[in-house]
Amino acid sequence: MTLPYPIRFAMALAASLVAAAAAFAQSGAGAPVSDGVVKIGLLLDMSGPYADQNGPGSAAAAHMAVEDFGGKVLGAPIELLVADHHDSADQAADIARRWFGDEHVDAILDVAGSSEAVIVQAIGRNRDKIVSLSAARATRLTNQACSPTGIVYNFDTYAIAHTLGPALTRRGADTWFFITVDYSFGYDLEGDMTAVIAANGGKVIGHARYPLAAADLSSYLLQARQSGAKAIGIANAGADLVSTLKQAATLGMLPPGPQLIAPLSLQFGGVADLGLEATQGLMVADPFYWDLNDETRAWSKRFYARVSKMPNSSRAALYSSVTHYLKAVAAAGTDATDPVMAKMREMPIDDFFAHNGRIRVDGVMVHDMHLFQVKTPAESHGAWDFYKRIETIPGDQAFRPLSESKCPLVKQE
Repeated sequence: MTLPYPIRFAMALAASLVAAAAAFAQSGAGAPVSDGVVKIGLLLDMSGPYADQNGPGSAAAAHMAVEDFGGKVLGAPIELLVADHHDSADQAADIARRWFGDEHVDAILDVAGSSEAVIVQAIGRNRDKIVSLSAARATRLTNQACSPTGIVYNFDTYAIAHTLGPALTRRGADTWFFITVDYSFGYDLEGDMTAVIAANGGKVIGHARYPLAAADLSSYLLQARQSGAKAIGIANAGADLVSTLKQAATLGMLPPGPQLIAPLSLQFGGVADLGLEATQGLMVADPFYWDLNDETRAWSKRFYARVSKMPNSSRAALYSSVTHYLKAVAAAGTDATDPVMAKMREMPIDDFFAHNGRIRVDGVMVHDMHLFQVKTPAESHGAWDFYKRIETIPGDQAFRPLSESKCPLVKQE
């Protein structure tokens, strides 16, 4: 029996709509997870001056986070891409553009080096992609160069200055000479410390700038010693900082003598490389120490089992940020940038790395900072027992208040 035309038309239309819906679903369009996979990128220094600060150890921490999350989110596999930008802003930019464009990376969750991070964050902004940073620390990343899709998850130069600066000036360091690496991180660290020194009644009487990865810094150290400044601020990081302190020890300037040596971004790995004999008494600003409490110890021992080193704050922060990102994807029900970013800001961070942490509109993840002092060999009770906590600075005091921010997003809000 031939059905009436209106019925046949309706049936044909329904069949075509079903076929179209099946093709739409097969293509992945409109699915909760784009391309059927959540892709996370890490742009690290795997072999250069910051390799010990982030590098392979940071990749290991991110892999731990993905594994602990179960390897999937919203039923889709989580893929982690790691690349070495060789401390080149141009290479970092090229990789970021390729990842976001051709390889459909959903978010870059760390970039080594502040100059590289500034460019990658700007590319993320233009491509509407999340860029979260645990290794880069230039304060401009959340100030003049802030991004609606950018996050500084660990700490920045402002937090370093406002943790170390008041404590050191209280100890009589009222005249300063800076040895500063010649790029954005160094400039911001020196600038933020200079403001704190002036606010506490001190002054800077000189500075010397040097190119990244310079082998011989002895002339700069001698210039600082001859300046007569009570404190010598070392505004660099990674292998450069370790090299500076080794050369200071060779010149008889460590352990500190008449002049206070202030390695402003000294991290746990640097103390391990140099040893307590050389670093005893130095002050450290950091939000994380492996032996801070039961939670930090438990996670750090798992990390140690993988890499045979205790973690620094960059590795701990990266694990936390990857986990927070994946939780936000799950809560948003999609890996689309805007809803995920909204969930990352909405959801508090409460884990072994940070308690009551929150991501502000300018991209700062606000959390407590700690002032540590490196132990003497006699005070240490074994391997990796390096720090004693002197003071905890609440996040709203350690990080730049929004009232002082130059981030355009703050004014918009």
